[in-house]
Amino acid sequence: MISLEPVAAPGAPLARRNPVAKLAAALVFSAVLVATLDPVAPAIAIAVELAVLPLFGIRYRVLARRALPLLAAAAGIVVTLVLFAADRSGRVLLDAGPLLVTSGVLLTALGLVLRMFAVALPGVIVFATTDPTDLADALVQNAKAPARFAIGTLAAFRLVPLLGQEWQMIEMARRARGVDAGRNPVAKLRLFVSTAFALLVGAIRRGTRLAVAMDARGFDAGTPRTFARRQRFGVADGLLVAGAAVLGSAAIAVSVALGTFRPLIG
Repeated sequence: MISLEPVAAPGAPLARRNPVAKLAAALVFSAVLVATLDPVAPAIAIAVELAVLPLFGIRYRVLARRALPLLAAAAGIVVTLVLFAADRSGRVLLDAGPLLVTSGVLLTALGLVLRMFAVALPGVIVFATTDPTDLADALVQNAKAPARFAIGTLAAFRLVPLLGQEWQMIEMARRARGVDAGRNPVAKLRLFVSTAFALLVGAIRRGTRLAVAMDARGFDAGTPRTFARRQRFGVADGLLVAGAAVLGSAAIAVSVALGTFRPLIG
C-alpha cells in the first residue's frame, strides 16, 4: 500500500525542522543544480545528500525503496539519449547500423541521470520526514499560502494511499468474475487500461464528494482560521535553508574549478 506517513526517526535533528524550511532548502539546493549539465556537480550533490541523511533520521534502505521509481526514469533517459541524441561526438563505443553509441552520448546521459537523482532526492527526503498535516499548517502559517489550497492539497495527499487499495479491489473483483488476461499481452494491456479508467472514475467521484463535504464544513469561508498546531520558523530553520544554498553553490564551484562545468544555457 502507498504510504505518505513520515518514516524518519522522530528525534533526528533535521527531521524536527519546520516543514517549510525543509521544503525551501530542498528547492534551493535543487535549483542550483539545474544550472549545469556536467556529471560532477550532481555527483557531489548526491554525496552530500547521502552524507546528511542520518541527520534526517532516515535509513539508506528506506530511501532506496522510496526512490525506486527514479531508476525507471533513469533508464528512460539513457535509452532516449542513446536512440535520439543529436550530438554524437566523442569516441565511438558501438556502431550497429542505425544505433551509434559514443562516449559523448553516455557522458550526457550520465550527467542528466545524476542531475535527476540530485534534484529529486531532496524532495524524497523532505516528504519522508514530514507529516502532511504539519506541512499544510506550515504552508498557511509560515509561507502564507491560501488555506483553501493547502487544505485541499492535504486532503488529496490523504486520498493517495486509497488508490492502491482500490486497484487491488478492482483486480480481485474482476478475478472473482472470471475476468483474467492470462498470458495474452494484448488482453493484459486492455485490462490495465480498463482498470485504470475505473480507478479514475472512482477518484473523481470521491474528490467531488470530498469537495462538497469540505464546502459544507466551511473550508471555503473567508473568516480567519485557527490552528491546532502552531508551526514556528526559527533561527535553525533559516540556517538550514542557508546551508542548503551554500552546499549547492559549493558543488557548482567545485565543478567550475575542475573545468567540467557545462552551463544549461550558453
